Amino acid sequence: MCEEVTRFMLNSRSLTAALKHIRHSLDIIFKGLAHKILLLNGRQSLSDVGRHTCVIELKRKNIQDIFFANMQRVKESIRVLEEFSKLKDARRAVEFKRIRYRIYELEKKIAQRL
Repeated sequence: MCEEVTRFMLNSRSLTAALKHIRHSLDIIFKGLAHKILLLNGRQSLSDVGRHTCVIELKRKNIQDIFFANMQRVKESIRVLEEFSKLKDARRAVEFKRIRYRIYELEKKIAQRL
């Protein structure tokens, strides 16, 4: 979603490429994870307590609201991956942390354009 904002709304090749690079970096880390099938099988989407939409999630005023809500999800998700990686593979945790800080800087650049 964030990539679409930089691509279609800001028409920024460099910001879109930066987000795409981060997405690809995450994909590389995930490909190296052992037991991916166990992780997928562990997901209980039908009984997930977070499945239902909160009222606040339905309220967005503009593109900026959408962008920042999604960017916040990105940052939180990467932070969760970083923390849980510490249990099994500290090197991956460091990689996630490095990506998280790249996201922080990229968010500032995009915010200036929005």
